[in-house]
Amino acid sequence: MTVRTSAFTTVAEQVAALEAGETTSVALTETALAEAHASQAVLNAFRRIRDAEALAEAEEADRRRAHGEATPLLGVPVAIKDDVDLAGLPTAFGCAGDFPNAEVDAPAVGLLKQAGAVIIGKTNTPELGQWPFTEGPAFGVTRNPWHPDHTPGGSSGGSAAAVAGGVVAAALGSDGAGSVRIPAAWTGLVGIKTQRGRVPLGGELFHGLTVLGPLARTVADAAALLDVTTASDGVFRAAARREPGRLRIGLSTRIPFTATRTSLDPAVEAAVRATAEALANLGHEIVEIDPDYGLIGLTFLPRSLTGVRDWAARVPEKAKLDPRTRGNAQQGTVLAGALKLARALEPALQRRIGSVFGRVDVLLTPTTATPPPKTGAFDGLTGWRTDQTMIAACPYAWPWNVLGWPGINVPAGTTAEGLPLGAQLLGPSHAEERLISVAAQLEEVRRWHLRRPARVW
Repeated sequence: MTVRTSAFTTVAEQVAALEAGETTSVALTETALAEAHASQAVLNAFRRIRDAEALAEAEEADRRRAHGEATPLLGVPVAIKDDVDLAGLPTAFGCAGDFPNAEVDAPAVGLLKQAGAVIIGKTNTPELGQWPFTEGPAFGVTRNPWHPDHTPGGSSGGSAAAVAGGVVAAALGSDGAGSVRIPAAWTGLVGIKTQRGRVPLGGELFHGLTVLGPLARTVADAAALLDVTTASDGVFRAAARREPGRLRIGLSTRIPFTATRTSLDPAVEAAVRATAEALANLGHEIVEIDPDYGLIGLTFLPRSLTGVRDWAARVPEKAKLDPRTRGNAQQGTVLAGALKLARALEPALQRRIGSVFGRVDVLLTPTTATPPPKTGAFDGLTGWRTDQTMIAACPYAWPWNVLGWPGINVPAGTTAEGLPLGAQLLGPSHAEERLISVAAQLEEVRRWHLRRPARVW
């Protein structure tokens, strides 16, 4: 008998049910598509939903399983962010206008399909991934499943809302300044910012700032998606099952210099310190230590704003862009001359900031400085005020994009009102396995994956 697996099941549970013959990919996909449509009026997580195409992929996955295949995601429904090419659909990246359909899949999408994942749709993102809120005239407002009057964050807000709302067990996002980790923090998910070059991109994104990475409710599920999109043959899932050993973990709440008035919300600080206490109870040594960030922001802006300029040039109907996007693109043109210097300074920044890993194995910091803002909080702001408000809320994540190194958001609790908060585990170059092991160990005691938002659709 085929069991129609309910929402909020994990990737691991879905794979187990498929392997046991308790369900089919078609049944799982029908459930995910029904949830996507039912939630759309409230969450608005999806820019495109692929009903016919997803069901065809599910039927093919069931045929492959019947012939003895057992790839890691065979028959599992997932979603991808709308900055990743999926053949047959436009890649609008949050923008309005008539975009051409992509002719070929992005490399990571090809790997997902090869592994048998069923892609049910493309998720919403703000224009060109610029902001930590997922709203725009092209698609409306994407909302947080935990509190629909609050943002799920951005720019992978649609992917986060789809996973946190139980539509899919895992989704692909991208992170150019915290765009996986921030929405993961604000929706109670695990989100992995990968090492630069780990997930194939088919070309550099935002001059090396942006990487692709998974969002999921469990570390094991995020690791499974990472294994597939890196063709790693179980390396990261093995890390999720492996004890990390006793580590020296540095706790830092220092905000990197941003030339903006910023402060850490007491609720966020309390949640991060509670995470540090949980790690200490697991046997790790916790030391308070601050990286030497210096003026790293001066190298971030030329890369990010020139990236906006480059992407805006591809938009077919530029008049429909947000004025803030057009302003950022103009600034990118001005700063393009500093791009070569910004890239040349990266090795020195890696040495200086990376010196902290001569004293600790992992760094623990807040993911954001505040809980998730309300939807509409950025409406009507000038470009300058948007930047100031955004930086004040999210000053912690972006330095790791400059460095190109990995980080993982882990759920760190909630505010008194039930809004999710996050903490990030940060490592040096190619440290994903260690970070995944620590995050999985923490999940065992904190059990965040058992919490779920109330259904409001």
